[in-house]
Amino acid sequence: MKKIKSKYIFIVFALFTLNACNEDVLDTVARDAFAEDLIYSDPDQVERLVFTAYNSTESWGINRFQWWGRRFNIEGGSFEAKFNFRDLDLFRLRAGWTASNSGIFNQKWSNYWDYVRLTNEFLDRIDDSEAMGVNPGKVSVLKAEMKFLRANLYAKLVKFYGGVPILDRALGLDDNFDLSRNSYEECVEFIVKELDEAAAVLPETRPDSEFGRATKLSALAVKSRTLLYAASKLHDPGTSPSGPLYDYTKGTKWQDAADAAKAVIDLVANRDLIAVNNADDYQKLFLSPNEDILFARPFNSEFYDYGTDPNSLWDKTQSPNGFDGWALSSPTHNFAMQFNMEDGTTTNEGTFDPSNPNDNREMRYYANLLFNGAQFRGRDIQYYLSEDVNVFPHGLDSPEGLGNALHSSKTGYNIRKFQDEGVDVNGGISANRPFILYRLAEIYLNYAEAQYHLGNESEALTFLNKVSSRALQPNITASGEALLEAIKRERRVELCFEGHNFFDERRWMEQDHLGFDIRGLSWTKKVDGALAFEEYTVVVRPFDEKAYYLPIPRTEIEKAPSMQQNFGY
Repeated sequence: MKKIKSKYIFIVFALFTLNACNEDVLDTVARDAFAEDLIYSDPDQVERLVFTAYNSTESWGINRFQWWGRRFNIEGGSFEAKFNFRDLDLFRLRAGWTASNSGIFNQKWSNYWDYVRLTNEFLDRIDDSEAMGVNPGKVSVLKAEMKFLRANLYAKLVKFYGGVPILDRALGLDDNFDLSRNSYEECVEFIVKELDEAAAVLPETRPDSEFGRATKLSALAVKSRTLLYAASKLHDPGTSPSGPLYDYTKGTKWQDAADAAKAVIDLVANRDLIAVNNADDYQKLFLSPNEDILFARPFNSEFYDYGTDPNSLWDKTQSPNGFDGWALSSPTHNFAMQFNMEDGTTTNEGTFDPSNPNDNREMRYYANLLFNGAQFRGRDIQYYLSEDVNVFPHGLDSPEGLGNALHSSKTGYNIRKFQDEGVDVNGGISANRPFILYRLAEIYLNYAEAQYHLGNESEALTFLNKVSSRALQPNITASGEALLEAIKRERRVELCFEGHNFFDERRWMEQDHLGFDIRGLSWTKKVDGALAFEEYTVVVRPFDEKAYYLPIPRTEIEKAPSMQQNFGY
């Protein structure tokens, strides 16, 4: 955190800088450094500085500072999936996190604080800048965007670390760098205040040319998620870890969470989600901008993930090996069993046929997952090994199949969601595929969960069913604990692979979904042509309760001894 404000800010606009589909507005590729006075005298230069800060929202890769980390996301460390290649423990969920090594999460702390510093430097300067005098309308909105981005950064920091230092200005040479952490509750209050201030200025909507820039709805969506998380079991004073760094004590916490979600609901006039007729329609919702998206990183053929590397997009990184993909995140069979049957019953009920696990499942199963026999890019997925290669060859997507067989799925599943089957796996770029960060379905589920905890089951069911019925499932009528479980299941399925589950299972303290035997299906093609499978344990993932939070990096503790380390480290 010993980042000293420099005389000059160097603005580096790589090709992954925010794109709003307007070359004049987002001509953000700069080759030189600009003195601060020049930047803050010109509203257009100020805008470009804001565009740089949008990189803080991240994208398809969990860690752009690591080669592997650019190519998969946090789903591989959640109940949803595991990292596939050689069963490597890149998340260190088996080895365990230490203050010196948190695996693929290394650099999260420093990366987020670098962007906090950038936003603070901007907010320190902008009110008295020449640019504000030249065009106060435009620059005031840019200031609100920076407040939004800073609040979003803090929302991510507290999810990973609990309470952190609240820095609302850039530190100077004469400041004390031996920082202490604020309480979790103070951080949540700071985030909410920042978002309320941003929401009061940001536009409610933006033209298509500005897709990906913050709106009032974006700010309120971050507020909704932040307050829902704060209200959750993990932050109850009676759960461990406990203390000011982790606890949220407000007696109105569930009402506050409900009100935050309702603010979004009221702005969209309580409308239904975009209707779909089948799995293909549903899959397409994640391939282009639409009105259900509240905030996203936009990508197209010019602006996308890591620099100019198309191998950081999911068509390459998540496709099965038989398509020359890397299949880096293998969904677990445990997670696949969360998907209902077509008639709304669960896989624990009689309509599920254990010998035919892929038959008669709910629509989202087919939209989100690849499984043995699924139709994908013009052929069926073939995970099976042959009982006799003289009769039938090994499957194209098997450990003896095409491509790099080391990337063959260890669980018998791959991710379909977010993949654009209309582009080439090797370097194809979708026209406008977004990386979705906040969307309306989440807000409805946030509201349902908050209303359940307030005892308003009828209201909870109304908004739970807005999501479930859009997925062509029959209305849910559960009550009591069964209703809460239905809400949790719906979040797991509807929001899968979008970065939620890692945090959801922690805030619910669902230890059976944090430490568990990761199960998979091993397929065989018999000499008579029949397909058979065995369920097996791929790897065992343990859980230590210290892993509700990441450790503060040891180097940061050494630089700031007053910075209290997280529980268990």
